[in-house]
Amino acid sequence: MADVIQDEIIDEFSVSDDWLDKYDMLIELGNELQPIDPKHRDEQHIIEGCQSRVWVDARLENGRVYYSADSDAIITKGIIALLIRVLNGRTPQEILDTDLYFIDRIGLRENLSPTRANGLLAMIKQMRLYALAFKAEEGGVSGNK
Repeated sequence: MADVIQDEIIDEFSVSDDWLDKYDMLIELGNELQPIDPKHRDEQHIIEGCQSRVWVDARLENGRVYYSADSDAIITKGIIALLIRVLNGRTPQEILDTDLYFIDRIGLRENLSPTRANGLLAMIKQMRLYALAFKAEEGGVSGNK
């Protein structure tokens, strides 16, 4: 299922080779992102390693993970919107197993500044950490550390 969404994103971003157009697409995606609950715009939900301020929250509902996020930077907000689009509504295990190949296929990683690229990795890491925590709560992870 995540592959279908990633392929859709690749198709959408292949319309133009101009990265200014692609940045506009990211800005538009960020503007469409559902706002995070204001109570989650706190230090507990902020992602370390991002140049801009990014907040991510997740909830487990019927065995599936749903994310909400926000950022004070418009490009970053678009990037987190893409990640949410791919990972939202998946089981914790599906999230952990998903290869986020769309990032390289659309040229995102190579067109980000080094600090934004580090922020992208930090966002992915945090989203996977939420999935891992939910999986552990469900008893899907052994007690070995």
